[in-house]
Amino acid sequence: MVLGRIERDVAPGVHRICDSFVNWYLVEDEGRVTVVDAGLPPSWESLHVALARIERIPGDVEAIVLTHAHADHLGFAERARTELGVAVWAHEDEAWLTRHPLRYKTERSPLPYMRNLQARRSLRGLLRTGALRTQAIGAVSTFEDGAVLDLPGRPQVVYTPGHTYGHCSFHLPERDVVIAGDALITLDPYTGATGPRVPPRGSTADSRQAVRSLDRLAETAAATLLPGHGEPWRDGAGEAAQRARSAGVA
Repeated sequence: MVLGRIERDVAPGVHRICDSFVNWYLVEDEGRVTVVDAGLPPSWESLHVALARIERIPGDVEAIVLTHAHADHLGFAERARTELGVAVWAHEDEAWLTRHPLRYKTERSPLPYMRNLQARRSLRGLLRTGALRTQAIGAVSTFEDGAVLDLPGRPQVVYTPGHTYGHCSFHLPERDVVIAGDALITLDPYTGATGPRVPPRGSTADSRQAVRSLDRLAETAAATLLPGHGEPWRDGAGEAAQRARSAGVA
């Protein structure tokens, strides 16, 4: 896999890595790093490149926190856990899926979306990067809604279920940013549509709940929203949530 884009300081001390069509993030704090999501399996190489770019080493990584446990966000998590001794964190309702990342529920089959060029590109990307062979996580630490994690950046857990049953976003109030994972995306990997929206039914467990969870993102009032797919949104989490509601669910 060709290494993706590394974008430094998309928010203060928050760095975006985009491998294929998947975003994941590094949060720096006094020389230590929290990784938010773990991309695709080859993102292991991207991790080392990105850390070097910000003058950090793998030993500076304190934890991986997961927005959710779909295979395209779990990439190198188990490898980091076993080789670097890094703890992996997920919401208590997501723990089961971390052990069975390909057994997630969706409202409809993804096959009808394959008429879209973007869906075919996304599927090829998953196959090429070995996402369908993503390793399950051997052990996870869990958190609850509203917890402030004692990790670099002190991410605050915002429970945003719908895409998966235990999906969470992470608010960093001091940096005026919320990392939304797939609670809200700005590129739909199934349709190619851009702009704020919730993921399509072919990848989502409960789309009605996903729409309701937009309220939780809006409540953060963060100026910048960082999605799991697509470009950063810099016009406020409230505006992003409103546009996502208007866009509907594919």
